This record gives sequence, C-alpha cells and structure tokens, in this order.
Amino acid sequence: MTKVETTAQSGTNWTNLAAACGAITVFGLAFGMTYPLLSLILETRGVSADMIGINSAMMPIGVLLFSSVIPVAAARFGSRNVAIAAALVTALLTIAYKVFDDLAAWFVIRLLMGMTISTLFVLSEAWIVRFSSAAHRGRVVAIYGSVLSASFGAGPALVSWIGIEGWTPFVVGALVLLLGVGPLALVREERALEPTATRTSGLFTFAGKAPLLLAAVGVFAIFDAATLSLLPVYGIRNGLDVSTASLALSVLIVGNIVLQFPIGYLADRYPRRRVLAGCALVTGITMLLLPLVVATTWMWPLLVVCGAAGYGVYTVALADLGDRFSGQELVTGSSAFAVMWGCGALFGSVSGGWAMTGFGIHGLPVFLAVIYLVFLAAVEYRRRQAA
Repeated sequence: MTKVETTAQSGTNWTNLAAACGAITVFGLAFGMTYPLLSLILETRGVSADMIGINSAMMPIGVLLFSSVIPVAAARFGSRNVAIAAALVTALLTIAYKVFDDLAAWFVIRLLMGMTISTLFVLSEAWIVRFSSAAHRGRVVAIYGSVLSASFGAGPALVSWIGIEGWTPFVVGALVLLLGVGPLALVREERALEPTATRTSGLFTFAGKAPLLLAAVGVFAIFDAATLSLLPVYGIRNGLDVSTASLALSVLIVGNIVLQFPIGYLADRYPRRRVLAGCALVTGITMLLLPLVVATTWMWPLLVVCGAAGYGVYTVALADLGDRFSGQELVTGSSAFAVMWGCGALFGSVSGGWAMTGFGIHGLPVFLAVIYLVFLAAVEYRRRQAA
C-alpha cells in the first residue's frame, strides 16, 4: 500500500469531500429536474405512461453501457478531468432536448445523458467513500446522502416554480450544471488513488461477496427511477395539478434529507441488516397506504416517511461498501453499484409505467410496495442463513 493510499484511508480529506459535495449538489439538482420535467411534458402531450417509462429507461441503459468505461477513462485522464468533461457535455445535452424537441430524439439524448450523468455520480461517490476515514464514514455518507437528496428534491420544486413551457427550464438546467464545474476544479487529485481498469469478471466476483448490498442498490434504483419519472404523473391522474404533483416528488425526497443522518447513525449503532429490514418494511407499508391518502393532507407526512425509508437502503449499502472493501475491491464494488443501479433503474422506469397501465391508477405504489417487501424477505432469509 502506498503512502498516499494509507493517508486516504486513515484520514479524512475534507477539502475533496467538500468539493465533491458541492459538485454533486448542482448535478443532483439538474438530474432531479430533468426526470419530472420531461415526464410532465410528455404527459401533457398525451404520451402513454408505459411509453414515458420506456423513454425514462434510456438513462439507466446509458449507465449500463458506460459504467465499465468510467474506471478506464478516469485512470487514463484523471477523475477530475473526466468529471469536468462529463459536466460540460451534460449541460449541452440539456439544451439539446429543446433543440431536438421530438420523442424519438429524446430517446437518444437520454441515452447519452445516462452515460455522462453516471460518470459524475460514480466518480463523486468514489471520492466520498475513498476520502472519508472509517471513523467518520457513516456520518460522511449520511451527509452526502442528505446533500444529494436535497438537490434532487430541489429539482422538482424548481419545475413547479418555473413551469415546463418554453426554453426556460432547459436553460436553467444547463446553467446549473455549469456551476458544478467550479467545485469540481477544486478536487485535488492524487493519481495513486485513481481507479484502474476493472474487469467484467471482477463485477461477478464482487456480486458473490456482497449480494445483499447489490440487492439494496437495485431496490433503491427501482424506487428512485420509478418515483422520479412517474410519481408526478401518478399525482396528476389522482387529481393533483402540475405544480402540486411536482411538489409531491420534492416532499418524498425531503424525507431523505431530514432523516438521512438518523438512518446513518442507526446503521453505525445497530446491525446493518436490521436497519435494511426496517427501511424495507416501512417503505412497503407506506407505499400500500399511499392510495388511501393521495390528494389529502395525510399524503404529505406519509411521503416524508416513505422517502426516508425508501432511500435509506442505499445509505446503509454505501457505508457498508466503504467499511468492508478497500483498494481495487472498492473500485470493483463502485462499478458493481453503478451496474446494479442501471439495471434497477431500467427495470423501475419500464415496469413502473407498465404497472400504471396494466393494474390501474394505483399500480405504481403497489408495485413499489411489492419490491420492498420482497427485499425484506431476502434480508430475513440471509439473516437466518448467517445465524
């Protein structure tokens, strides 16, 4: 182990962590804004829910196609340089939605944006895990999750404020992304820490070492993609106007912002599988209750709790990744997380739309409840195996 690696693992590099959090804030804002913006535009044009879901799935397909390239590109050109390039290209792609204002073109643009967005998130999360010490990792990951969730939540809120008409939302999204280049430039690279190329076989090997972690990422990705792309549509179909439907998504994410740190604290204090099981149970129950309270005052606190628990599984998984793996295995694990997120998000976007089309107006929350309850069963099964 090199001196640089030892320093990174034993101490916390607060400068790089602050820069990574600053950058991910603006990227999360743009990402959180894009999903509901495009879904609402397509909904107003009469596009079916399943087609909206399929179009949304282009982003996770981009993640799947590009995830194996990210470690290679970062090793060759430097993670900071790759991240800056990805930010600039993502800003251009945001403008391209309006320039090529056609559903067929949006399939291609969303595919390309999936590639660039995945680069930004994979590298930022690698920095967060790598530059935080074991003593602070749980709290750092929780803070990172809160910052990311806050920026995600601000995206739909911004859509509800500026609307979905004209050039304004696309120009604002591009400008926000350009602001993220500043924090990225502050990251102090240590090339000894740059990830090296990861073999595809390594991803399968990692899956055998941490199947529950990857399952947690997949469940989170399904929830994330389905709610980002379809929760506003679900709200509109249950009598909410466009502004309130966008706000419902923001409130869902607010739960993750305000309750992320307590979940991280619980994950540090109690067995991780117990915390995962608790998050899965709460999410499943709240999703089943949503059809009973949608468009009422009770919907808002329910969304807060559901958001905290739904996103909480990823916080626990990411902290556990940093605790259990280091060096090349950490790089392999990060790549496996990205692949699993892409698979889960792809499944979530498409099947969420199918659930709404095939099982009626409340198909989305029931579908997500089933996903989390199946994950709960898997956690309990693994716990009994380990006992």
